[in-house]
Amino acid sequence: MIETSIAGVDVTSEPGGAAAGTATTAGARAHARAQHGRRAPYTRYVPPHEAPQVPGAEGPLPSEFTWAETVAPGGYTTAVLARGTRLRLTDPAGDACAHLLLYRADAPWERLNVADTVKVPWQAYPSTGHPLLSGFGRVLATVVADTADAHHDALTGTSTAAGNDARYGASAPESHCPAGRELFTLGALKHGLTARDIPPSVSFFQGVRVNAAGRFDFLGSAGPGRSVELLTHLDTIVLLANTAHPLDPRPEFSCSPLEVRAWRAEEQLAALAAGELVGPLGPEHRQAVANTEAELLARGTR
Repeated sequence: MIETSIAGVDVTSEPGGAAAGTATTAGARAHARAQHGRRAPYTRYVPPHEAPQVPGAEGPLPSEFTWAETVAPGGYTTAVLARGTRLRLTDPAGDACAHLLLYRADAPWERLNVADTVKVPWQAYPSTGHPLLSGFGRVLATVVADTADAHHDALTGTSTAAGNDARYGASAPESHCPAGRELFTLGALKHGLTARDIPPSVSFFQGVRVNAAGRFDFLGSAGPGRSVELLTHLDTIVLLANTAHPLDPRPEFSCSPLEVRAWRAEEQLAALAAGELVGPLGPEHRQAVANTEAELLARGTR
């Protein structure tokens, strides 16, 4: 034990400076300050360059990261990313499910429209080259890399309180089995949005297919170490909820950590439009990109 004095008050602390008692203001302060520099297993890295490189990941060095975070199983996170940011989501253990919502940062009423994201490019299963569209005919982001064998879902949305209560007996964000919509609500509040502003989402790393009978087949995970990368076309609010997929048949809530890394890559927008990043874009995708560029030009932001 270490005896010390703070502001004239004797405080008994454990080795390393952590206060043994927090019943007093001085003790609480000493205990809190002793945590400085410690790293929790699930955390946002501040500054981002202190984040480790995700094992097996290629790309920029940590010094280039603009956002780096390990999202807990059953956790959520949010950030505002600049136009031309490349966002990588990685599932290290093979049981993450990254439910995603996107909003235009300067006009959040423009947001991810899953119906158009599926309908306009004539593709229900997102993978490399797939645009994530708003309801205004513009591209919020494009999937530019995918090692998860298209084990993603743009059809069923995220989990709800009613569904999780029925399956697991709980759904609150602080429970062991939080529902995705409840997590999204917390993330939305940080941007002045409410539950009314939460549309259907897409999710990555847990695949879904429609069978010949018109029913959903749950594919599960493509395996550990898989990743997906998005390139943003507008300044974008990103909401992520890492929680079990609503069609996961396992009786117990199952989820694993999600790794998030982002870096600036604005020069890739021109390469994408020219067909040099993921191959030639479909005409619908090209028109959505043109709609996006025209909007930026009219606003004088390009």
